[in-house]
Amino acid sequence: MLSAEHRTIVKATVPLLESGGEALTTHFYKMLLSEHPEVQPLFNQTNQASGAQQRALANGVLMYARHIDELEQLGGLVSQIVNKHVSLQILPEHYPLVGGCLLRSIREVLGTEIATDAVIEAWAAAYGQLADILIAAEANIYDEKANAPGGWRGARRFTVARKVRESEEITSFYLRPEDGKALLEFHPGQYIGLRVVIDGREMRRNYSLSAAASSHEYRISVKREPNGTVSKYLHDSIAEGGMLELFPPAGDFTLELSERPLVLISGGVGITPTLAMLETALKANRPVHFIHAARHGGVHAFRDWIDGLVARHPQLKRFYCYAEQRDSDPAADAIGMLDRDLLARWLPASRDIDVYFLGPLPFMKAVKCHLLELGVPGKQSRYEFFGPATALD
Repeated sequence: MLSAEHRTIVKATVPLLESGGEALTTHFYKMLLSEHPEVQPLFNQTNQASGAQQRALANGVLMYARHIDELEQLGGLVSQIVNKHVSLQILPEHYPLVGGCLLRSIREVLGTEIATDAVIEAWAAAYGQLADILIAAEANIYDEKANAPGGWRGARRFTVARKVRESEEITSFYLRPEDGKALLEFHPGQYIGLRVVIDGREMRRNYSLSAAASSHEYRISVKREPNGTVSKYLHDSIAEGGMLELFPPAGDFTLELSERPLVLISGGVGITPTLAMLETALKANRPVHFIHAARHGGVHAFRDWIDGLVARHPQLKRFYCYAEQRDSDPAADAIGMLDRDLLARWLPASRDIDVYFLGPLPFMKAVKCHLLELGVPGKQSRYEFFGPATALD
């Protein structure tokens, strides 16, 4: 049980974690993955190598420690973590493995003079509280998805019905359940969990669902990443007629019902979840401004499809910005970076709008800054690795 004394000690350790949190979590991950290889499929090794996963965990630990007396202040972080865990099928038995390695890492990195028995006891109680919260929330979602029409628990086999190249880097996979039964509906913006075995090694990833819900198939659109083991495997080794294992859809970056004009802003492969959002909004006859930034026309996926929607839906306006214009590319509306002035020109005149934006982290930081300067709040995809909308691998 987390006592008042435990809470005081945990909050007192926040400055220590702020100064050395990433070193601690790096040590933690090395310990966890070496001692418990069964959890390796749950982690993206590319993100491990870059340090992104360590930074995300350090940020989450710090937020939890700061708000341990008022967990409601964590806002969407808990939902984000829970959805990520559900998409990868994190189970209750994984939590003691993580907790044990985390406590040992605190002691080994901070040293026994700082990480005293009292500190370790306090953090054990704090971690226990957090684990109980997450396990309970995840159990509810697992049950809800398993009991819903077309739902399931664990892995389900899907056949690749079609494989379509969308750009120089992105390919779509149309996936139909091997058993021929109904499919679980999902909210526009959600992602699907994927399990593959490559050279005898199991790996799990998330990919955004890039088309509105269908009664018979899902679609994911995958960017081939230079260092992406799973993305290269999908592009090179999975053909039409191949089989993939999927976990049920999850994710909390979703389109909310509204009658206000909708603005969708995406960069690169961040376009994928906006496509399902766009389809859904147009069916409801909402005015939509669709803004997409790409390096150049060759990597701009779904341009012809979106232009076709523009021709059929007068309430849809689209704007494209390319960092560079190649001779072979179709024309863009602007060349260079998507800056404040472009957004000011392309946003609806009214500021009573709903804005969703996502893409690479630097892109989202810039867009968020521009929107705030323009007095427009936006809902952004959370790119921390507790729950990305779009996988990097």
